[in-house]
Amino acid sequence: QVQLQESGPGLVKPSQTLALTCSVSGGSITQGSYGWSWLRQPPGKGLEWMGAIAYDGSTYYSPSLKSPISISRDTSKNQISLRLSSVTPEDTAVYYCASRTFSSDSDYFSGDYEYDFWGQGTQVTVSS
Repeated sequence: QVQLQESGPGLVKPSQTLALTCSVSGGSITQGSYGWSWLRQPPGKGLEWMGAIAYDGSTYYSPSLKSPISISRDTSKNQISLRLSSVTPEDTAVYYCASRTFSSDSDYFSGDYEYDFWGQGTQVTVSS
């Protein structure tokens, strides 16, 4: 069974960079057809897809994000990382990593949240 575990600081100051890591066990992040997404849910709002990295290292980012985003991976550690720069209080949310198979590049932008595997989520608050 694939398990995902998010980690990172719970408090980030405005204008700083938010950095989170998703550690994957029970499966490889290079397994064919699988993509590894970062999603978030601000308080009182719905789930938002932020971006993803595919099994081959290709990256996909939501065009609606206001803060610059970067998703990368460390295959030796089987980890996915998220960096969100110049954060504001609007970036306060529970952040999740999740994984499913994707059929095409456009599938990453489909809004399909039926993921096979989810992390438990980590709360990040942006405040001075």
